[in-house]
Amino acid sequence: MWSTPYDIIIVGAGVAGAALAHALSTSKRLNEKPFRICLLERSLAEPDRIVGELLQPGGYGALQKLGLESCTDGIDAVPVRGYAVVLDGQPVHIPYPDAREGRSFHHGRFIQALRSKAKQAPGVEVIEATVSELIECPVTGRILGVRATRKAEGAVEKEPFFADLTIVADGCFSNFRSSVMGQAAIKPALKSHFVGLILEDIQLPIDKHGTVVLVKGHGPVLLYQIGTHETRILLDVKAPLPNDLKVSFNFFLVICRPIVIVLLQQFIIDEILPQLPSSVHLALHRALDKDRLRRMPNSFLPPAEQGGHHTKEGVFLLGDAWNMRHPLTGGGMMVAFNDVVILRDLLTGVRDLSNWKEMARVLHKWHWKRKALASTVNILSLALYDLFGADDEYLEVLRIGCFKYFERGGECINGPVSLLSGIVPDPILLFRHFFAVAFYSIWVMFTHPYPRTKRGSSKPVMVVPGYDDYPYLVLKSISVFWTACIVFGPLMWTELRW
Repeated sequence: MWSTPYDIIIVGAGVAGAALAHALSTSKRLNEKPFRICLLERSLAEPDRIVGELLQPGGYGALQKLGLESCTDGIDAVPVRGYAVVLDGQPVHIPYPDAREGRSFHHGRFIQALRSKAKQAPGVEVIEATVSELIECPVTGRILGVRATRKAEGAVEKEPFFADLTIVADGCFSNFRSSVMGQAAIKPALKSHFVGLILEDIQLPIDKHGTVVLVKGHGPVLLYQIGTHETRILLDVKAPLPNDLKVSFNFFLVICRPIVIVLLQQFIIDEILPQLPSSVHLALHRALDKDRLRRMPNSFLPPAEQGGHHTKEGVFLLGDAWNMRHPLTGGGMMVAFNDVVILRDLLTGVRDLSNWKEMARVLHKWHWKRKALASTVNILSLALYDLFGADDEYLEVLRIGCFKYFERGGECINGPVSLLSGIVPDPILLFRHFFAVAFYSIWVMFTHPYPRTKRGSSKPVMVVPGYDDYPYLVLKSISVFWTACIVFGPLMWTELRW
């Protein structure tokens, strides 16, 4: 049996899918006919995830443009007014400019609020069903819709759903990424894992500010409030995993889960906890005793252009299914909502969604209109992760220089935080500040005290570099600058290339 055809099928009712369904249904089309939208989601139960809990000011602004700002009401959301970066117990205050605010919240509650808006939107049918395949025309290869099995007792039959346009927004573990992108498909690159817990009733270094703790020998630790009494802590475990955790994460994750938990807990207590603010210690011990450790892979996936002859007709990817960046900067939802704002404006101007030539032009415009914000967030997230999770002596110089750069205040804070928060999406400004950090790091290396162990003593003392140190520091500065180039250059090229 053939189902009623729709104008648009959206696979996945997460951040991007639910927001797009609401945005398109409440916008006026060029041909005056409202969209008929089918929003398919495997499970409409409240999701339980450890990421997607912080929305930057730029993302909150996009949410307001979509008329969805009320989704942060009634879910115990917390205003976010900036960041505190902590190194060796010393915090530096990085407020958002112009008193701008973001929001942090429980991911599941926010998603349910978005889905509720989508259900109430005219012309949107929300169906709980598992999509198993894309329906492809055997002659043209065009995607005509999807086959899905409804979540109902005893339901086993795959039901076809047809539409002029199919949008796949099924998240970072997308089942259809390769099918949609074809020869243009890119494999996500695993950067690290986040291990998450919820801490109760703790005091952060600066209230209502996200906190980034720079941990020596490991990736950064993030803390941000997600409720009146709850604070999320995300501990970064780099890829490849430490030797004592590698086997546990992979082979014994299910078979010997208790062993995995014990190893991971001990790793956190021994390696991470001593470097965190003292106000966190007791709450982290309590959380380790009663809360379950959950992990999430942090991957990078550059956004290859869609709509060309290498990709499938009749379908395109949206959200994390298409483009991912490291969640260190909390930019994922901001990019998703910005994508939805641009897509809404472009798709409402399309007279015939089945005309793929017209749709290809729309996807080309979308790709380049989103580029300023998306590329800034993508590059910044990975560049900061490399600096904050420094694992060699040259990156360590850049990490210290970055912290000292923030300590200068003024434009040394306003510029970077405007980029991070999506207020000023400008890759050129990002380039300027990144290499300003690189040159300032070299200056710090020449002029600031550093630990040195003297003969006959095992305890290092702080000394200012002397003239006899300069030849070595000149050579080291070349390596530091080269390291900055190989961190930033490939990321910039990836964004320009795609």
